[in-house]
Amino acid sequence: MRMRVSSGAPWEPVAGYSRAVRVGRRITVAGTTAADESGTVLHPGDPAAQTRVVLEKIRAALHALGADLDHVVRTRMFVTDISRWEEVARIHGEFFAAIRPASTMVEVSRLIDPAMMIEIEADAELDEDAGGEAG
Repeated sequence: MRMRVSSGAPWEPVAGYSRAVRVGRRITVAGTTAADESGTVLHPGDPAAQTRVVLEKIRAALHALGADLDHVVRTRMFVTDISRWEEVARIHGEFFAAIRPASTMVEVSRLIDPAMMIEIEADAELDEDAGGEAG
C-alpha cells in the first residue's frame, strides 16, 4: 500500500513528486527546502533558520504518514556554503540529539533558488507494530 503527502507546492505536479511517500513501514521524505507554499524562500541568508523550517516541514510530513522524528534513520543535508556547517548542525542536533540518525552533509554548488541555503532528505522506518495505516 502506497500513501503520499503533498506539500502543496506548485512544482510538485510539474515535476511529478510528493513531499513524502510511505510504503509499508518505510517513509521517504523528498528534498525539502525553506520555501513556503507559494515558492517564496523563507529566511534568506540564514542557514540555521532555514534548517529549522525544513525540519519542521519534514516532521509535519512524517506526522501525516503516522510517524515522527524518532522514526528517522537517515538524513542527507545539501548546503550551499559548507563553511557555515556548524549553524546547520546545531539545529539538526536540536531535533535529533536523542535520535541520532545516520546523517550526511555535503556542499552543492547551488539549489533551485539562489536564496535556498539548505535542502534535507529523510528516511524513516516505523516499528513493526505500526501496521499499514497512517495515524
